[in-house]
Amino acid sequence: MAESTMQKIVSLAKRRGFIFQSSEIYGGLKACYDYGPLGVELKRNVKNAWWEDVVTRRSDVVGLDCSIIMHPDVWRASGHLAGFADPLVDCKNCKERFRADKAPRAVPGSPIVYREGGRKDGKKLDGVVPPQGYVCPVCGSGDLSDERQFNLMFRTSLGPVDPMQEILNAVDELAGLEGAARKERLANIIGSSAVYLRPETAQGMFVNFLNVLNSARVKPPFGVAQCGKSYRNEITTSNLTFRTCEFEQMELEFFVEPGTDDEWYEYWSKARFDWYTSLGMKADKLRLRPHEQCELAHYAKACVDVEYFYPFENPDGEGEWGELEGIANRTDYDLQKHTEYSGKDLSYFETETKKRYTPYVIEPAAGADRATLAFLCDAFDEEVVDAEKNDVRTVLRFHPRLAPVKVAVFPLVKKDGMPDRARDIMNELLGEGIQTFYDESGAIGRRYRRMDEVGTPWCVTVDNGTLEDGTVTVRERDSMAQSRIPREGIGEYFRNRLKQSR
Repeated sequence: MAESTMQKIVSLAKRRGFIFQSSEIYGGLKACYDYGPLGVELKRNVKNAWWEDVVTRRSDVVGLDCSIIMHPDVWRASGHLAGFADPLVDCKNCKERFRADKAPRAVPGSPIVYREGGRKDGKKLDGVVPPQGYVCPVCGSGDLSDERQFNLMFRTSLGPVDPMQEILNAVDELAGLEGAARKERLANIIGSSAVYLRPETAQGMFVNFLNVLNSARVKPPFGVAQCGKSYRNEITTSNLTFRTCEFEQMELEFFVEPGTDDEWYEYWSKARFDWYTSLGMKADKLRLRPHEQCELAHYAKACVDVEYFYPFENPDGEGEWGELEGIANRTDYDLQKHTEYSGKDLSYFETETKKRYTPYVIEPAAGADRATLAFLCDAFDEEVVDAEKNDVRTVLRFHPRLAPVKVAVFPLVKKDGMPDRARDIMNELLGEGIQTFYDESGAIGRRYRRMDEVGTPWCVTVDNGTLEDGTVTVRERDSMAQSRIPREGIGEYFRNRLKQSR
């Protein structure tokens, strides 16, 4: 059976050092992944491109790097402790656990056919869609458990007191209490030292609103940006890094005067869509999907998702739209809530107009891991070079800004001083801050193909011409065209090529 596109990408990601299963030698840990030598460079380039375009190149945005662990009252004010939960369901046939709101919808009572145990070779079983109106997204069964709410926050404890020891010390006391009283006592024991790993980076920017306002000498409209880790106890699918328990966000909170929020919402919706296409992502694989009224978060006036058509496998074949980034008009909800819970006034006073108001917030929130996965999927290509010879090359067509390796340097042969000259070029490019790789093993054509497979835009070969006239061969990844340029000034040459790609 032929491999799907996603299977090929997953295989390539491991083989070439982009993404590994976390703790693989111990059997792996579901929903956790490690970035390999090339993957960490790709993800760093995605984050750097975001930071450069959203923060560095703008005069109206500043950055923050907030603590992952925050005061528990932050999460009470934001509503995460009370309402940050997903409806979970267990499939009794294949034992998969999934989110009810993400399950395939179907007409209750309609007939379905699925495989016993979810195995491809399992016995065919007949059933009907249950009254809930959905089936298991993995095996298609309707034999499901009831829904139950599951809080996504990761809880830990801070301080010298071990809550488990406190519970053990209170065993006799707890045994003498009835249901509700026992639950309340347990909650008090656990809550006395409980803290949470942040489920989003946004709240750190809201609680620092006054600090930024007073220290950075900014005024609305202005933005605060942050790139950092967040944690959610997700129930995940098998689509690599699309949804994981530990992930990195690239979020912007843009504070504006009420009444101008619709204009800024439209501005950032377009700007964020255009950012992906500016980095080479195919426009026909992207869409802006506005949220229906029933989808909107309780704090949102409007929200639109930038979605990418990932090559995920599903019952209908390959391909599935998935969220890449959300742009939300959060109104003044967050600043008002933190004003209420903290007692600190998080409003803004406009000295020119003598007007005080609580800013509205436009929030473009992107996932660094999802963006990295989308750029990887979008770059993947299998090009038929010679159909008669069944010559197909695998190539990752990364935008030069994102490519983990910008330039590969080869000596044509391992003699006549060519390796030394090639290494000199590599060291010069590395000194210029250009990600460069050296390779001298195997036939030159095979080396080119290896670099195609990791997305390197340019290859430089030191050959006989270099010894004769001081020129080198530059080979282009996408066209495979070759040209000769002077060895001298090669650092400036590639600096200009990278600059032109912006």
